[in-house]
Amino acid sequence: MLAEIRGLNEECGVFGVWGHSNAAQITYYGLHSLQHRGQEGTGMVVTDGEKLKGLKGEGLVAEIFTAEAMEELTGKAAIGHVRYATAGGGGYENVQPLLFHSQSGSLALAHNGNLVNANALKVQLEGQGSIFQTSSDTEVLAHLIKRGGFSSLKDRVKNALSMIKGAYAFLIMTETELMIALDPNGMRPLSIGRLGDAYVVASETCAFDVVGAEFVRDVQPGELITITDDGIQSDLFSLASNRAMCTMEYVYFSRPDSNIEGTNVHTARKNMGKQLAREVSIEADVVTGVPDSSISAAIGFAEESGIPYEMGLIKNRYVGRTFIQPSQSLREQGVKMKLSPVRGVVEGKRVIMVDDSIVRGTTSKRIVTMLKEAGATEVHVVISSPPIQHPCFYGIDTSTKEELIASSYSVEEIRQIIGADTLTFLSEEGMINSIGRTVGGENNGQCLACFTGKYPTEIYPTTLHPYEKV
Repeated sequence: MLAEIRGLNEECGVFGVWGHSNAAQITYYGLHSLQHRGQEGTGMVVTDGEKLKGLKGEGLVAEIFTAEAMEELTGKAAIGHVRYATAGGGGYENVQPLLFHSQSGSLALAHNGNLVNANALKVQLEGQGSIFQTSSDTEVLAHLIKRGGFSSLKDRVKNALSMIKGAYAFLIMTETELMIALDPNGMRPLSIGRLGDAYVVASETCAFDVVGAEFVRDVQPGELITITDDGIQSDLFSLASNRAMCTMEYVYFSRPDSNIEGTNVHTARKNMGKQLAREVSIEADVVTGVPDSSISAAIGFAEESGIPYEMGLIKNRYVGRTFIQPSQSLREQGVKMKLSPVRGVVEGKRVIMVDDSIVRGTTSKRIVTMLKEAGATEVHVVISSPPIQHPCFYGIDTSTKEELIASSYSVEEIRQIIGADTLTFLSEEGMINSIGRTVGGENNGQCLACFTGKYPTEIYPTTLHPYEKV
């Protein structure tokens, strides 16, 4: 939905290609397809086999990679990144890929996720003489690789990966090889594809469709993949731990045309809507979804309930990033600019408004008010996920419980705050079953930490001393 306004922001996205004569152009289109995962900054590093060259900036993909800039990015391989700031905050220096030069060669890093023990490692590394150039947790891996003490790069990377904890999908590129790594819990989506003789890797499979690549397989938890001109090789740097794919990828983050470990995102969301209709009985005239991520669930709810789906809310796609503002008053003004109710659809009607989640509640309150001002006689809010009651430390910008309305108020109290006639959340079991992942493990291999408070890794919150744990 309106992530930049309501306070739930996407994770980052990574894309890479090896063995293509026009690697930069392929990466441009790949990053463009992942733009929904981060709008604050983007970057790309290319290699021609002898040197690495990069370009990055704060802004959207189309703003940074102009036609003139793309002419300078020539090479057979590239990695790219779209960023939403999590650990370390924003700023040009934190835009990825991070590029490092040394006498022994260059190294570029692109990272989706968040390292929960980054502060502890920074204290340790600085004590050993490291000087950090950014405030990003991603830079920790570069220092660990450089100080690894092994002769081969692969062994240094394996050793470094064994020391970091949290959620991560890493792309690591030198002049002559591309390495791909996924954390032992498999908390981030990451897939490999083929484009002719070239290999591609992306956070979401929708990027493969855009560049014309064929999906090959998902990267496995604890796997380190190395791609060179000689081919592809797979190694394990860690045994897979408790499988814990971020459930919010299915609920909200990923594009509906992406597949995550065999499950189509649109289908999962539609199933959530159907399950919601089974769990609640509401007499209403129309069902509408909050664009864009809630449309699939709204369609499912309408099909299952027999209440017609209507386009009761319209998203203005021409409002720029000027309206990404931090204060509550400007957030609410931003909602007015981004969304408009369709009076001809909702006037005089009992409306079921389907949304994917409620974070702070300010956006939900504003949308309910807009629908009633447009003439809706009743507004029933149904949410295609359980209440978000706990902070996420793995790459989503909800790092404190105080930010989350469901951590302080009951469902009935939230209903009163947002002004809805009724408020219903999808059950935890209903959400898990709706996603229907084919991967086993606890909760069918899903991370439910933001709903349950059960984190798949140890947590080192930034509010504590780096060596303290919770």
